[in-house]
Amino acid sequence: MESPPSIFVVSIFALLVSSTVPCLAFASSPCHFPAIFNFGDSNSDTGGLSAVFGQAPPPHGESYFHHPAGRYCDGRLIIDFIAKSLGLPYLSAYLDSVGSNFTHGANFATAGSTIRPQNTTLRQSGFSPISLDVQWNEFYDFHRRSQIIRSQGGVYKKLLPKAEDFSGALYTFDIGQNDLTSGYFLNMSTSEVKAYVPDVLNQFKNIVSNVYGQGGRNFWIHNTGPFGCLAYVLERIPILAAEVDRTGCGSPFNEVARYFNRGLKKVVFQLRKELPLAAITYVDVYSVKYKLISQARKHGFNESLRACCGHGGKYNYNRHLGCGAKNTVGGKEILLGKSCKDPSEWINWDGVHYTEAANKWVLDQIMDGSFSDPPIPLKMACHRQPGH
Repeated sequence: MESPPSIFVVSIFALLVSSTVPCLAFASSPCHFPAIFNFGDSNSDTGGLSAVFGQAPPPHGESYFHHPAGRYCDGRLIIDFIAKSLGLPYLSAYLDSVGSNFTHGANFATAGSTIRPQNTTLRQSGFSPISLDVQWNEFYDFHRRSQIIRSQGGVYKKLLPKAEDFSGALYTFDIGQNDLTSGYFLNMSTSEVKAYVPDVLNQFKNIVSNVYGQGGRNFWIHNTGPFGCLAYVLERIPILAAEVDRTGCGSPFNEVARYFNRGLKKVVFQLRKELPLAAITYVDVYSVKYKLISQARKHGFNESLRACCGHGGKYNYNRHLGCGAKNTVGGKEILLGKSCKDPSEWINWDGVHYTEAANKWVLDQIMDGSFSDPPIPLKMACHRQPGH
């Protein structure tokens, strides 16, 4: 006997609900990330370079920590706000042996790092020898040795992550800007810089694959920002007036950043196909940062391109006398690289990096997934999306 149409419709609806509700409930449940493992450059370095090559001097750290804290900023970075939003402590730098706690992850980022190894020393070029492949080696060693040491119990059990935390952790990446600027600083043309981008991206792809091979499953990948709006680039590399956009940024540099980002997005798509168990979120921080710089006053900032902490010049930036730089005059030490009165009104901290206020603003924009692909919030970044 045929079911009446109304009963048939209800039955089908009930079947659909019963089969889809658990899936929807799962998809809408926030992730629990027990740890964060971060890879990157100075945009997310919480003390790596300082531990190896000397502490970032005062007034770095003045707004939040009230003393130098290994960060090239007046306070906290985007990675600090990411950790806080997930209910985790700020990440200790892997290279910092003093007072570090790795229970909830580790930070392998160092200021000046590139994806590709550099052929220059830190003193020659300002770029770190701790490139992404070195950071990967550090992570690989940390993953293995942390469990050997943790098994000894006692204080080690309290300072190192559990074995299962590596698969449940969030793996964050914010690196690539220095690969682009390093070419310009070696007097390469824009076309020459673009020419090596595929190789840079291929090396990045290999590292993410390696982390996956070690059990990493949840990836949060930032693209590179509009470095053509940063004083250390604008001051150092001459460009034509016609190449400066309405915001005051160098158009050729930002075009290279966008070129890199288009390639990075393609790499992410490839990784999703090759790493079937991974949830990979691509985050367009370029658009967020450019939006902030180009509409600074609208978003509560009075200064967009000039450095809050620096010394002289159009952008209050001098690479020979940076933030915190001192000079001896008449036997007396004088601070030349001084901080501005209120860093919270400035976007740029030292000509290279953002202020804590700007970092917080950027994080507030990207947290809900508005600038992500797939468009999922940070707290949902462990869920693979259909078709991704």
